[in-house]
Amino acid sequence: MLRLAISLFLFALCSFTSSSSARSFVTTIPRPIDSFLPKPQLENAGVCSYTVIIKTSCSSVSYTRDKISISFGDVYGNEVYVKRLDDPNSRTFEKCSSDTYKITGPCMRDVCYLYLLRQGSDGWKPENVKIYGSSIRSVTFYYNLFLPNSVWYGFNVCNGIANAIDKSSDQPITTSAALAAM
Repeated sequence: MLRLAISLFLFALCSFTSSSSARSFVTTIPRPIDSFLPKPQLENAGVCSYTVIIKTSCSSVSYTRDKISISFGDVYGNEVYVKRLDDPNSRTFEKCSSDTYKITGPCMRDVCYLYLLRQGSDGWKPENVKIYGSSIRSVTFYYNLFLPNSVWYGFNVCNGIANAIDKSSDQPITTSAALAAM
């Protein structure tokens, strides 16, 4: 019995610490942000391409005409901001559907925060948002709740990553190690 317990523990440990190309934030609860101002693009950031897939919940309204904005970034201050993702002339963000966007912005390390803003009277319930690109690992943020009106709402797990900076060498440790420390 002890041997089985040790084997299971080692298997779980190896599975948890192995490098992964995808991250998910399931246990983190989306929260409002008090205020938000888009950051100016950093001078030496370069330009990278990102794919953002937004899945609308099957328990959302049939479709929304609300204005939807997005902002995401990394621990180093690189940020992508899109003022309006929706297209009022099409039925974006329909119930049980996914909408895919190709977005360019400053190159960044792994995405550690994501916020959505909904403005309008229809309502909207995103299920999840997945972001991937050539310079970052894929990440999925799980909402599965109706977004409040006119409030930036989402996730910020950057503090856990920032706290994992190795102070002795002033060099950042890998994001996977920082997330493992959280």
